[in-house]
Amino acid sequence: MAIGPDRRFMTAAQADAAQIDVGLRQYMMRVYDYMAGGLVLTGLIAFGVSQSESLLYAVYATPLKYLVMFAPLGIAFFFGLRIQSMAVGTAQALFWIFAATIGLSLAYIFQVYTGASIARTFFITAGTFAGMSLYGYTTKRDLSAIGSFLIMGLWGVILAMIVNFFLHSAALDFALSVIGVLIFTGLTAFDTQKIKEWYAETDGGEVMAKKAIYGALNLYLDFINLFLFLLRFMGASRN
Repeated sequence: MAIGPDRRFMTAAQADAAQIDVGLRQYMMRVYDYMAGGLVLTGLIAFGVSQSESLLYAVYATPLKYLVMFAPLGIAFFFGLRIQSMAVGTAQALFWIFAATIGLSLAYIFQVYTGASIARTFFITAGTFAGMSLYGYTTKRDLSAIGSFLIMGLWGVILAMIVNFFLHSAALDFALSVIGVLIFTGLTAFDTQKIKEWYAETDGGEVMAKKAIYGALNLYLDFINLFLFLLRFMGASRN
């Protein structure tokens, strides 16, 4: 007795749906591969710089610190404006430069927090990210309204952090850390769904590659920010 559908009677629509499903999985794997590569590069550079006093001095005590501070913002802004018109090679290069620059800016965490607490926070971040990204990929619920609310909340957190820079309120800092974790946990699901919806079977190879790179940048930022907000109240100080 045969088990399962007879492939001879698969309709053209079913065949097309199967082909789209395979293409979508390949596209999403490309997104995650870029993102993972960016995280590895960031981690290696952050750890490497943290082990050298001369490099730490160069990054944080010279005019280079302004490049480290503002270059990621400039690259992310440029990505958003020009991703459609730039070449794939340019997009790839900017993505790796962005990840490397973030690595330079994060070298300080190895001086402030213990290695064990950084590792623990990273694995908690990875588990949370994986679960929420899977939810965003598989859910049939439209997350666009939630995403808009979270983005508005993110702007509120940024403004509150600027205010707290002058107030130095420990209670507000803790509250912002918790809210930041919730926001980027939700944004992980929202961005995954959004990136999935960008997929179009008719896209050429170059367009698909740029979508994958830009999608990876979005998820990379979600992961890094979720990690940093978790580290603010889970990290154990070296002091």
